[in-house]
Amino acid sequence: MQVQESIAGGGGLAALFSMHRGELLRFLAARCGDPAEAEDALHELWLKLDGAALGPVANARAYLFRMANNLVLDRRRARHRAMARDRVWLGDERAPELRPDPTPAADEAIGSAQEIAALRRAIDGLPAGAQRALKLYRFDGLGQSEIARLMGISRSGVEKHLALAMRHLRAALADCGMFGAAASLDRDRPAKGIET
Repeated sequence: MQVQESIAGGGGLAALFSMHRGELLRFLAARCGDPAEAEDALHELWLKLDGAALGPVANARAYLFRMANNLVLDRRRARHRAMARDRVWLGDERAPELRPDPTPAADEAIGSAQEIAALRRAIDGLPAGAQRALKLYRFDGLGQSEIARLMGISRSGVEKHLALAMRHLRAALADCGMFGAAASLDRDRPAKGIET
């Protein structure tokens, strides 16, 4: 038969807390699912008890565990309110599990990475003049006249370098089975993922 503990006032509850500290911690860990959060909740419970001015309590142990349970529920509600507030602040009020995944599909990411690697290898395989002209034209966005001036060659020399580079890249990408990737070299679309 369990003895009913009767305590009058907050000081008695603090003493009872010390007696049942281990049991309360296990209870909170089971309710929280996280030992660190249970420690935090136990500390918060101690602070509430330390400053509490209570009247007589018939079953002080049950009262302590009720306070601990209510504390866990309050913390959970506060966490849910914060998550809802953050979703509104981020502009997407849907729950995280209902939002579409912004990352590309795995097969698309792998395909893009393979295309970029093949393109880098093809660019690295270009003759030096064609490589420099291509990088200045495609990646730096310079016009052919500016490239001619920088390289110290004629504009038609730049055109020949670029034509050679394009033929080489198309051939290299076709050999890899990625000829469609050569479309990403269109002047209107910047080459993504390739750094010079």
